[in-house]
Amino acid sequence: MKKQASKEKMMNAAIELFNVNGYSGTSVRDIANKAEANVALISYYFGSKKGLLEHLMTSFLEGYLSSIETQVHMAKSKESEVYDCLLQAIWDGMVYQQENLHLARFVHREITLDSTLIRELMTTYLAKEKHLFQTLMKIGYENGEIAQLPSSYFVLQLRGMMTMPFLHPQYIREVYHLMPHDTNFLDEYFTELARWVASHFKEEVKN
Repeated sequence: MKKQASKEKMMNAAIELFNVNGYSGTSVRDIANKAEANVALISYYFGSKKGLLEHLMTSFLEGYLSSIETQVHMAKSKESEVYDCLLQAIWDGMVYQQENLHLARFVHREITLDSTLIRELMTTYLAKEKHLFQTLMKIGYENGEIAQLPSSYFVLQLRGMMTMPFLHPQYIREVYHLMPHDTNFLDEYFTELARWVASHFKEEVKN
């Protein structure tokens, strides 16, 4: 239990420092000092600072995709209508990001950079995100729930709206005086996002 606590402290310290100073501007010793832990523990748990970075990013993306994948399975098994599964996938994905607000901001920021790691994450995780949403649409089309398949821009725009509050929380706070970490914000933002989705599909879903 104590070892696990130390690992969590290392991760939380890294998230905070990476957000403030950036990955390159944060040293292994900075992380250890922030976590009040021995610097050797980073090697023990993660192998290196790069290993810690990879662990943070893959853990976040796996959790995020899992929330969407669950709804794809629901649609495939016909436990729920595709439209409902789509809205639930959006909601679950946004709740996951809000619950991991600081990590979400760091991961989304890091993804805008070009590196070997990011290209690998794009291929492994973000391509899967696109595939999952497109699969939901395909199931709906094949079931006759959706009259026509959307363009690739739909998924592109959807992802942008789902991630924007967590990529730019300071912008939202300072310019719009809204709090992305607040439950009311998420409720209201999702309501608007759901209206946008409905404008694309609601009329095409069979009554």
